Amino acid sequence: MEITFVGSGDAFGSGGRFQTCIRLQEQGYTALIDCGATSLTAIKAQHLDPGEVDAVVVRNLHGDHFGGLPFLILDAHFTRRTKTLTVLGPVGTKNRLHAAMETLYPGSTSVQRRFDLEILELDGAGAARNTGPLTVNSWEVDHASGAPALALRAHLGKDTFAYSGDTAWTPALIKAAEGSDVFACEAYTYEKLVRYHLGYRTLCEHAGELTTDRLILTHMGPSMLTRLDDVEHDFATDGLTLQS
Repeated sequence: MEITFVGSGDAFGSGGRFQTCIRLQEQGYTALIDCGATSLTAIKAQHLDPGEVDAVVVRNLHGDHFGGLPFLILDAHFTRRTKTLTVLGPVGTKNRLHAAMETLYPGSTSVQRRFDLEILELDGAGAARNTGPLTVNSWEVDHASGAPALALRAHLGKDTFAYSGDTAWTPALIKAAEGSDVFACEAYTYEKLVRYHLGYRTLCEHAGELTTDRLILTHMGPSMLTRLDDVEHDFATDGLTLQS
């Protein structure tokens, strides 16, 4: 599986980074994990093709994680996409996406599209959800976003990618990371505790509990970005590509 951190930043573009968007590709199938508000710009800036995306998995319904979906969907309409686009997200995704599209582009939800938009909701209790060759498991975590926030494990081909996104430390991260080839984990601060978020020092205290082949730090805020020389783990940058 090829893993590309199209966007590795926090909600506020700290360090000039794009908001969260991680591209998984295996044997012609492409999935995005999160689609923050800047994601379509990031995809095109890195000369990737938004039309190749088969599925988008969002782990919470804050704008820096799902706010790029209206733009991705409208771009697909105007570029005459015909293949189905599947969106997987927490309970409430369908209604929140409809509201976001009508807020940003009134009438856009009633336009006749050439492609089907399929929305599947994830239970947050560990159950698997399948679309094409992609299998997604999800666990609810500790982050308030008006809907359940999730940690994810995505299986594509022979490889497994796990992702935590925003959350305070919770044992759900152990479940998500279990047996993964790569686990991308938020490290929003270096040591300061911020409600609903994970700091690097706290993550280090629990790193031994995460059974993953490779831990990658992402979604880093200003205090982390100024201390990267002090961290002992790999960290993501916009455009970083890995082969798992």
